[in-house]
Amino acid sequence: MKHRILALAAVLALSACGTPAEEPKASGPAEPTKLTVWIMDGSVTEELLKKFETEYETAHQGIDLDIQIQAWDGIGERVTAALASTDAPDVIEVGNTQVAQYSASGGVTDLTAKVGDLKGADWLPGLAQPGNIDGKQYGIPWYAANRVVVYNKDLFEAAGISKPPATRDEWLEITEKLNKDGNQGIYLTGQTWYALAGFIWDEGGDLAVQEGGKWKGALDTPQALAGMDFYKQLQALGKGPKDADEANPPQHEVFAQGKAAQIIAVPGIAARVLEVDAKLKDKMGFFPIPGKTADKPGTVFTGGSDLIIPAASQRQEEAYELVKALAGEQFQTELAKAMSFVPNRTSLAGVLSGDEGTAAMAEGAANGRATPNTPNWAAVEATSVIKQYMTAVLTGGDPAAEARKVSESITATLNSGS
Repeated sequence: MKHRILALAAVLALSACGTPAEEPKASGPAEPTKLTVWIMDGSVTEELLKKFETEYETAHQGIDLDIQIQAWDGIGERVTAALASTDAPDVIEVGNTQVAQYSASGGVTDLTAKVGDLKGADWLPGLAQPGNIDGKQYGIPWYAANRVVVYNKDLFEAAGISKPPATRDEWLEITEKLNKDGNQGIYLTGQTWYALAGFIWDEGGDLAVQEGGKWKGALDTPQALAGMDFYKQLQALGKGPKDADEANPPQHEVFAQGKAAQIIAVPGIAARVLEVDAKLKDKMGFFPIPGKTADKPGTVFTGGSDLIIPAASQRQEEAYELVKALAGEQFQTELAKAMSFVPNRTSLAGVLSGDEGTAAMAEGAANGRATPNTPNWAAVEATSVIKQYMTAVLTGGDPAAEARKVSESITATLNSGS
């Protein structure tokens, strides 16, 4: 018995000081797979994003979502750099008109084989088509939207304005009436160029035109100059900075202070306003951007966002499953209700029936347009030359001279590499 005890003690001693090869290996839980997602500022409320993140990680054990909010300003350069890197995000939200440029770099995954699984036959054409380049689907439709006028009902009532304007002339008249007693008639920054595009289209002009197989900047035409002149008149009826866009400072924060009678934005901005001041819940109204005549609303840019998967992502399957969830019926319904966006599928069009903001957006969309259909247009946006042109005119520059300069710059960019 004594020898057995000694032998056991010897075994235990050897176990306690055994070599590393003899030690049992720990078998802890595997590291989660982290998916990095770029979502644009203003696309989703913080509350809805957090809800989605929690539910998705619960349903997909082992997945850790790293959702990063990106500013629109300068996004073109950041996405281009990311696609060329070896450490790209796994999923990126991009403007629908930007897909052509990004896919041309070869850095975006071709998802054509997934269209059927994603119910692609039901997608909105205006979102699906810009994401389809030479018959290949690189961009997966996420949501559609166009801008309307969001107004403060209390300020309209205090100024004796009982109904929204029906024409651009009426719009100027009521905005001037609202622009007093410490209030801004409209908060319109100097570089809200999508609004300018609509005014130019209303005048019969365009941002660029195609002539003889080449593109040419067209901001120096009489029609485009008339659109810029209207923008200048409207912008002067408030205190918006002339050298910034609507994100600097975020216009929903300015509107939430209760001193700006109007802003030009997608209806979903109301959700962001309420994040700042919930007391404005019943104080916001919406109307389509007025046109030159009362028979139809002003022309608007009808845009939206697509989701892309960078080819450099090392987690292609996991990234696709995430895109499928973000583009799926459940999240599309929740996103539409939270942000007043148009869902990516035609069959989901009824989820926002009775919503005032969506009704105004739908009315405006009937007179919708898109930016020039060329892969190099995203490069024009990335240079911010239109924004710089607007600031130059609004700060005293000669409109015709500044328009010639920006048109020449746009021409050069659109024809680069051709």
